[in-house]
Amino acid sequence: MKQWLMIAFYLIGGSLLSAADSTVTQSDAVLGTWFTEKDDSRIEIYACEGKFCGKITWLKDPLYDEHDQMAGKPKVDRENPKKALRSRSIVGLEIMTGFVFDEGSWVSGRIYDPESGKTYKCKMKISEEGHLQVRGYIGIPALGRTTTWTREPSDAQYAVE
Repeated sequence: MKQWLMIAFYLIGGSLLSAADSTVTQSDAVLGTWFTEKDDSRIEIYACEGKFCGKITWLKDPLYDEHDQMAGKPKVDRENPKKALRSRSIVGLEIMTGFVFDEGSWVSGRIYDPESGKTYKCKMKISEEGHLQVRGYIGIPALGRTTTWTREPSDAQYAVE
């Protein structure tokens, strides 16, 4: 009898560990670098304090163009509603915070749009094709917009089969 209890313990314990490992793997599937829908920037999503965050790591056009009053200078967070933050560089700017993994999606996050200076609630999900569906919204998800990001090919190791 004691032997059967030990076998049952190992089988149940192994199943629980396997399920926990699967959840960790699924939650980590969002990690890595993603191209935004217009291919004009790259966002690195990383673990931060038990949640998921993201920052801009590359801009197609990192400098203001010749028609801008700041022509030739690196782009900064000049639309930020907080005046003290307007001189922050766009490259390196953390724009995604607070995401938690829940049943195949990353929810309860916030996303900041440096072009408008506005912050939105946000949720994300990886499509069957492996694209990241990022939905920013006000109040409820129905009042929002979804954009599709593509994983940088060198980060394919994070994808979950």
